Amino acid sequence: MAAVLGNLRSAVAVVRTSKGDAVATGGTAGLGPLSAVSPDSLPLLAYLPPLHPAQLGDPGFLADHGLQYPYMTGAMANGIASVEIVEAMSRAGMLGSFGAAGLSVARVTAAVERMQSSLAGRPYCVNLIHSPGEPAHEMAVAELLIRRGVERVEASAYLDLSPAIVRYRLAGLSVGPDGGVVIRNRVIAKVSRVEVATRFLSPAPARIVAELVASGQITEQQAQLAQRVPMCDDLTGEADSGGHTDNRPAITLLPTLLALRDRLQAEFRYTKPVRVGLAGGIATPASVAAAFGMGAAYVVTGSVNQACLESGSSHQVRRLLAEAGQADVTMAPAADMFELGVKLQVLKRGTMFPMRAGKLYEIYRQYPEWAAVPAGDRAQVEKNLFRASYEEVWKQTREFWLNRDPTQLPRAETDPKHQMALVFRWYLGLSSRWANIGEPDRQVDYQIWCGPAMGAFNEWAKGSPLESPQHRTVVGIALNLLYGACLQLRRAAVRQQGVKLPDSVFPSHPLSQSEVENRLG
Repeated sequence: MAAVLGNLRSAVAVVRTSKGDAVATGGTAGLGPLSAVSPDSLPLLAYLPPLHPAQLGDPGFLADHGLQYPYMTGAMANGIASVEIVEAMSRAGMLGSFGAAGLSVARVTAAVERMQSSLAGRPYCVNLIHSPGEPAHEMAVAELLIRRGVERVEASAYLDLSPAIVRYRLAGLSVGPDGGVVIRNRVIAKVSRVEVATRFLSPAPARIVAELVASGQITEQQAQLAQRVPMCDDLTGEADSGGHTDNRPAITLLPTLLALRDRLQAEFRYTKPVRVGLAGGIATPASVAAAFGMGAAYVVTGSVNQACLESGSSHQVRRLLAEAGQADVTMAPAADMFELGVKLQVLKRGTMFPMRAGKLYEIYRQYPEWAAVPAGDRAQVEKNLFRASYEEVWKQTREFWLNRDPTQLPRAETDPKHQMALVFRWYLGLSSRWANIGEPDRQVDYQIWCGPAMGAFNEWAKGSPLESPQHRTVVGIALNLLYGACLQLRRAAVRQQGVKLPDSVFPSHPLSQSEVENRLG
């Protein structure tokens, strides 16, 4: 039974025999009274049509992005979502998003050049993250993506639409031969709040459009076309996840966004409705099946990919992630939106980063400048966190901003509280870098973005080839999740037809990558 049910390309009939229930892959079925059936016929209890992972989700998502499977790996900042992840996913018929957030324009340029060369026309995606504290850098990345002809971005962490994301979207609009709008620059927006989702599901704001026209960044024609299309092609509902998150439950977030999409589609009557996918907590076949069962057009994984061989994280981080449980995560201040009090979800097992970052934010809130901080707190921070004097750290911080965004410095020179924030962000930013390079002397300060999905994945993977981090690959995990989801949906379909088969005939443990590839054909 397990072998037959595990062949997803084959239809399966569940029949009753004199020796009990059985499965068959051939024969004919008929409707009518039992008296009209031949004596050697068997009662049909349930029927399962073929169900391949390529059939899950929205076929439009596959067609528009040139994919085989409705599956995407989301961006993890500082190149943790590496070029290697993007390349592996693209070659396997799935979509990967490069983690450009936190990187210099030069590093993003190098990554784009490599992907365009190595993938030779295959699909890929680059993250464009909202940077309210660094609008010039956000715009510089957007300009780079436009200039290099990058046709797909994952827009994340947006609190509101910015000129950078609007510029990227509208710069790719033109009129097709049939008079319709051609959208060259596709946006996959990752959101967790209804108000932000509403902005992406609506046309570009008139105020920003007018400013872009006035500055010559878009044409009058593109401004007119902007009113006919939404700000995104795909909307990812980000539930309880690693990194920037509102810790929303997936089971309520996705239906909310689907209802919002339908309401705004009825209002704006776009030629092509926005598709809605789901991220956050996607880590087991059951969660993937649940997402598609609730109507997701595609799924996006995050935390589980950081523990893979292709990620930009270190071996030390992969080991810590492979040992994590669902309760081993907590919220901590975010470096990029530190002054706004924005938090992100990180691993707390094996690191003191959450507690130390929280201490820095507490000091920032309470005191107007470093000199006003009690001497005991200053000594503790300099000894344990900075391992240097405040003045030495400010010197390094100043040199960093001279290269990245010099506009930050005049304010820091006159506003001691802003200067203190930049110094604290020095620690928050480097804590992620220390984790990525596996700095042995700084393990207690590792900042590792992680959601509870990691713990769920580790529990599912126990006793399988994926239990050890050295056997985890992004494609192997993706195919196992998709294959397992199809088995989960087949089991649900049998139950819905009133038949209870043993759970053992629906194997749930992960397979090696070669095994799952063979099963999927």
